[in-house]
Amino acid sequence: MSGNALPQEWHPRHNPWLITVTVMLAVFMEVLDTSIANIALPHIAGGLSATPEEATWVLTSYLVANAIVLPMTGWLGNHFGRKRVLLLCLMMFTIASVLCGLAWDLPTLVIARILQGLGGGAMVPIAQSIMLESFPRQKRGAAMAVFAQGVVVAPILGPTLGGWITDSYSWRWIFYINVPVGIFAVLMAKWVVEDPPYIKRNLEATIDYIGFALLAVWLATLQIVLDKGQEADWFGAEWVRWFTFISVLSFLGFVWWEFQTDHPLVDLHVFKNRNFTIGLILMTSLAAILYGTTAQLPLFLQTLMGYPALQAGYAMSPRGVAAFCTTFVVGRIVGKVRARWLLLIGFVTLGYSSFLLASINLDVSMGSVIWPSVVNGIAISFIFVPLTMTTMSQLAQAQIANASGLFNLMRNLGGSIGIAFVTTMLARGAQVHQALMVSHLTPTDPAYAQRLAGAKNLLSHHADSVTATRQAYNAVYALLDQQAHVWAFVDNFFLFALLALAGIPLIFLFKRVPYAKPPPAVAAH
Repeated sequence: MSGNALPQEWHPRHNPWLITVTVMLAVFMEVLDTSIANIALPHIAGGLSATPEEATWVLTSYLVANAIVLPMTGWLGNHFGRKRVLLLCLMMFTIASVLCGLAWDLPTLVIARILQGLGGGAMVPIAQSIMLESFPRQKRGAAMAVFAQGVVVAPILGPTLGGWITDSYSWRWIFYINVPVGIFAVLMAKWVVEDPPYIKRNLEATIDYIGFALLAVWLATLQIVLDKGQEADWFGAEWVRWFTFISVLSFLGFVWWEFQTDHPLVDLHVFKNRNFTIGLILMTSLAAILYGTTAQLPLFLQTLMGYPALQAGYAMSPRGVAAFCTTFVVGRIVGKVRARWLLLIGFVTLGYSSFLLASINLDVSMGSVIWPSVVNGIAISFIFVPLTMTTMSQLAQAQIANASGLFNLMRNLGGSIGIAFVTTMLARGAQVHQALMVSHLTPTDPAYAQRLAGAKNLLSHHADSVTATRQAYNAVYALLDQQAHVWAFVDNFFLFALLALAGIPLIFLFKRVPYAKPPPAVAAH
């Protein structure tokens, strides 16, 4: 673009809702695979003769490949054509899903997951940019409501669906179910998706090899550190220190290089837009809370409350249902109510739901878990749709593909940070609380003495005095350990609540942009 005027908006030939259904098949399928395998890891490890720690590479490999492709989606679309990239990604993802299901050992499955992550990485930002461009500005709220169904609801339902498939059939079917969906999505995309006129394929353009290398090293090392850091005691492990150093160095080099080169792999000039930069910060926080809660709540139900995996998934399902229903309502009002107020309601409600979850204990009923989860799902819906709209509101159509890649990259990284935070704080928080409470386990403490005497008296009916005493000590220590872990969960939910409330001041830094009118001119770099 040149001057201070935007070109007339482009509109596709096919019905925008038909295009939406097509690309949402890709979105739901790809996002679902980020979480559906989590609950099946013990079965995968047993089926492939691997340890549970080794099996986590099934998740890490997918996320690393996914993260590398996400920010370069805009460049791929401009270089090869967006429709062609989408079709190739769908086919790669579908074929890789077959290979995942057929895997005969862990290395084969990890390689197949890398291919699946490479294919899936570009699908979500391409789908988001296609949907934003296919609808007029006043109807983009409804389009983003549908987009949110895949991005928000899919990772919530993933563990439940994965648990049911694994228990009813086999862990291999969590990958096979992608095949018919992928084939149908390819046929539909070939029919209805088209490249807008401002995407001009330029195969002769210089490929930013240095930018790609720096991007790959930065994101791969960062993702591995986030996924494996807790297992290795974080900076207590030499390789974690080296990986962190390399990640920071390559990130700084990547930023410097992309601003210097004439043909950048990722256009970072988009960060000059205030709405976009603030939106990315809030999306990172939201993703950390969403994925952190999704990882933490089933863990609490299974390890401390004794719920089977599938029942824990059922307890989480109302959260997804609430998000699914509320998103449609928010999509209809997002152009009529100021986004700032919707975001305010969303972040306050999100903080409130996390405070409710911070009151959990070992005596709570399932209803005491379901209600805060429902409130949490409602809050996420009030945030995601207006946040996406406001973040992209001042960007020209030609900038949306590049911006969508960065937007979804930060969503993924935020999720990884949230999960890493949960696993680390649960382990270390339990140790802290155990150290605080163990000071009360002395013969002079009345509560301890009473609990120990009661346990010895109960166990003496089934064992001799010495054995009963030893078992009583073990029982009291097990209770101590259990309570220490409960407090670690409580602390995490409390910190999530504070993180949600900390995002509120940033809401008021957004520039107001009416959705029904074209935004002010934004020069494309």
